[in-house]
Amino acid sequence: MGYIGKQKTIYFHIDVNNAFLSWEALYRMRELGEQQDIRELDAIIGGDVSKRHGIVLAKSMSAKKYGIVTGEPVVSAMRKCPTLQSFEPHMWYYKECSSALMELFQRYAPIVDQYSIDEAFLDMSGTYTLYGDPVEFAHRLKDEIRDTLGFTVNIGISSNRLLAKMASDFQKPDRVHTLFPDEIQEKMWPLPVEDLFYVGKSTASRLHALGIHTIGDIAKTDFAVLESHFKSHGVVIYNFANGIDFTLEDRTEAVQKGYGNSTTIAYDIKDNEAAYHTIMGLCESVCVRMRKDEVQALVLAVEIKDSNFVVKRHQRTLLSPTNVTDECYEIACRLFDELWDGSPIRLIGVSANKVTDVGTRQMNLFDMESHEKLQNLDQALDSIRNRYGNGAVKRGSFLNSSKKMDKYDKQ
Repeated sequence: MGYIGKQKTIYFHIDVNNAFLSWEALYRMRELGEQQDIRELDAIIGGDVSKRHGIVLAKSMSAKKYGIVTGEPVVSAMRKCPTLQSFEPHMWYYKECSSALMELFQRYAPIVDQYSIDEAFLDMSGTYTLYGDPVEFAHRLKDEIRDTLGFTVNIGISSNRLLAKMASDFQKPDRVHTLFPDEIQEKMWPLPVEDLFYVGKSTASRLHALGIHTIGDIAKTDFAVLESHFKSHGVVIYNFANGIDFTLEDRTEAVQKGYGNSTTIAYDIKDNEAAYHTIMGLCESVCVRMRKDEVQALVLAVEIKDSNFVVKRHQRTLLSPTNVTDECYEIACRLFDELWDGSPIRLIGVSANKVTDVGTRQMNLFDMESHEKLQNLDQALDSIRNRYGNGAVKRGSFLNSSKKMDKYDKQ
């Protein structure tokens, strides 16, 4: 069972165990010099303690026993547990921990695809001669992360990304699990439908109403039945229940053919302004990388994931290729407006594809003058950042919205 042959496609999905709580614990011990590890307390990460507002972003194992769930109001959690302590998040430190983790991955993996702030897919295909058996190496990697970075991870291993992600959600923390196609029936099918990737509360409730209670039940249900009740989403969960991965693979292909970046937000985005702010940051990141590589993109895409983990993607072919931040931002916002149905958002991604070398752009009469001005602005900003650092200059949109975004950072 499991890994067969040295040339088999191998993916790791690595997920930080209770990331925000673990990283906050490290922050308080390493940066503030505290002796107490908050992971050992009835603790949550969630908002202003004095005002008792915000939502629960993470919870300790002991707090979980009181029925506290991620996403509920802090005031509700405190009613459930009289001894509960709430700590405000320090997102800048969490990002540093995330960056350190991704840098470690890049030492070993040919391809690293960061999927969110605390998880990534590693394509380990063809690394057998370097590291030996993938499962044994995963254990060594897991231990290195724990011993050098100070927090634990779960590693799921399979021949495709979906199954690797499912495997990483098995027993926690600090574990390595496999879920190869020949292990699906034994390891995945007995699990409740709620454990299947892309099955949120609403879908799970409708599945139960149809008498479908386990992932195996989904896999054995007539394809046409699922499609008739859930449309295209039924097709997705039927394939996922049978271990067939296409959505995550398509996303990887898009990234490899172009430039992309996404971010998982610590709060639910519920208004356009917060979304636009995030999109600007993503466009800036993507366009800076394109300009550095002297390429431009002809296709721009926006991806969103809502609070039920439903992913939607929308793209557009441009009249002329570009790597100008403001041009990409304007188009990305339009794509977002066309894509978003108002559901709370947890992840936003922007990708630029079908890249060509700079200099091959054919100007159109509608943007010739404005494109040149914006291009000169980007070049000036890049020059300042290269000389004085990324924080030396910021776009006005970030400065104008910084006060409004502060309230989200503290939720």
